[in-house]
Formats: sequence, C-alpha cells, structure tokens
Amino acid sequence: MNREGGRNTIWNPKLTPQDPTGPVTIRTSKFITNRLLNRKQFIITVLHPTRANVSRAELGEKLAELYKSEKERVVVFGMKTKFGGGSSQGFGLIYDDEESQKKFEPKHRLVRSALAPKVEKPSRKLRKERKNRGKKVRGKAKAKTADAAKKK
Repeated sequence: MNREGGRNTIWNPKLTPQDPTGPVTIRTSKFITNRLLNRKQFIITVLHPTRANVSRAELGEKLAELYKSEKERVVVFGMKTKFGGGSSQGFGLIYDDEESQKKFEPKHRLVRSALAPKVEKPSRKLRKERKNRGKKVRGKAKAKTADAAKKK
C-alpha cells in the first residue's frame, strides 16, 4: 500500500492504462428516420475504456462509414462522459442533403460544421461601454458616440 495525500492507494492490474489510439465501440439506439426533417436521428453510446473521450469529428467519420453517408452530413452533439470515464453518451443526426441540414440545423451547429459564417461582434465589455456612453447624450450626439466607438 502506498500513502499519498492522506489516501490509501492500491495498484490494481485490472485498471486499463490510458491509450489515446485505443479501440472505441459505438452503439446507436432509439434510431428514428425523421422524414419531416429529412434526417436520421439516434442516441450514441461510445465505449472508450482506454481513452479520456472521443472527438466529435472522429465519431462523425465512423458514423458516416457505418450508415453509408457523407461525413459532412453527420452531426454529433451533447456528448457527456459518464462519471469514472470509459463511456459517453450523446445525440447524433444524419441529414439526407446539405439543403435540409442548412434549413433545420441551429445556427451554432452550422458554424461548427463550417456551413455558416461565424458572426464577428465586438466584445461584451465594449458593447456595454458603447451602450452606456450612448445613455449620457441625446439626439444626434448619440449617433456620434456609436460611430466613435466603431472607429477604435
């Protein structure tokens, strides 16, 4: 036995060492073909005993291969790793075509999959400062304070 930080730790040969290239098992459940939204949707359970977690991109590639579709049409989100590791669960969608994906997918997930441009806006602090500066003046001067902030 080893005494570290007030805890007794015992070496356990059954615990698997971390291997980032280790095998991954993907299971899908509650598989539904949603004709109204032109997609297939399902719950993904990923078993990864030798990894911390598995990237969404890697899962997308494997699911595209499994369901014979393009990897760009596969959307994986909501992945939660179970306490203790080794298993994760999330949600997956496979769209029939790019048009329906752009139509039904939320904007933030379209940005993730590079189908929509990311909206570049000033920092939160800058927006609040501009708003408060505008409160202090009236009329045409209000437009000038907004313009001055934009020029900086």
